[in-house]
Amino acid sequence: MEQLTDLKAILHSKRANIYLLEHCRVMQKDGRVLYLTEMKDENYYWNIPIANTTCILLGTGTSITQAAMRMLAQAGVLVGFCGGGGTPLLMATEIEWMSPQSEYRPTEYVQGWLSFWFDETKRLQVAKSFQQARVDYLKTVWQKDKELQADGFSSDESITMQALQRYSHQIQAVTKVGDLLMHEASLTKQLYKMATRATNITDFNRQHDGQDLANAFLNHGNYLAYGFAATTLWVLGIPHGFAVMHGKTRRGALVFDVADLIKDAIVLPWAFVCAKEKMTEQEFRQQILQKFTDHNALDFMFNQVKQMALQAPQPNKPLVQSKDEAH
Repeated sequence: MEQLTDLKAILHSKRANIYLLEHCRVMQKDGRVLYLTEMKDENYYWNIPIANTTCILLGTGTSITQAAMRMLAQAGVLVGFCGGGGTPLLMATEIEWMSPQSEYRPTEYVQGWLSFWFDETKRLQVAKSFQQARVDYLKTVWQKDKELQADGFSSDESITMQALQRYSHQIQAVTKVGDLLMHEASLTKQLYKMATRATNITDFNRQHDGQDLANAFLNHGNYLAYGFAATTLWVLGIPHGFAVMHGKTRRGALVFDVADLIKDAIVLPWAFVCAKEKMTEQEFRQQILQKFTDHNALDFMFNQVKQMALQAPQPNKPLVQSKDEAH
């Protein structure tokens, strides 16, 4: 029992590592979880610090032993299978998440979530609060990140500021989720235009099956954000089907709601910057994961979901004040 406690000592929101493994074998050896890469002349073993790992994606050409899965389950590491490059839908496959079968997980968050979820008005209020938090996070990241500012992304720019302020007013005024989705789509289109102008990528058209670098990096970064969101919800014990904004008929829709908190702030601008610099897929992945760490993305997602779950929404009263209103 002490071993289990030790392995779970680091909170998931504070863990440093997310692994995407390809063409290797994951196994347990001498009380550690390793991945083995086979070369022509010799084999190489690499240690996975499971107590400091949030999730592991197993891509093309991978296998895993039962003993390794047992240790990963003890450490609370989320394990998934994916296509090459971590973008399963591009490979016409689907992630299958495996969760440790422990019933001793927190109940306060799912109970808090369900306390409002069946009330449509309260559910809308949480969706609006998520969207306002999304705007505030974008402002914070773009004001803080000097590299982004050097590449032409700033929330202090008049066009960006006006778009975000307009969306904040629209968030408070909407009375149904459909209108919120419509305004959200409009904001994203405006952000795409700002990104193309900042990076001089003039021929961009958002297409999920597009072959250009910007579209490919957007897909890749979004799936990483979905992984963060899925991890957040799994750790807090909230089923992915209890969405507040996206399709109620899709089992994983709450993942999209939570991932939206960070996508515009981090994934969107860096997809365009990295496309402009013609980075490789691996270079983009390293860059985006570093930015998630720099801006405490996982921490932010945990805090927002926990706050929504534990603070009962009141009709016509935002759960999270925007920074503009607070001042």
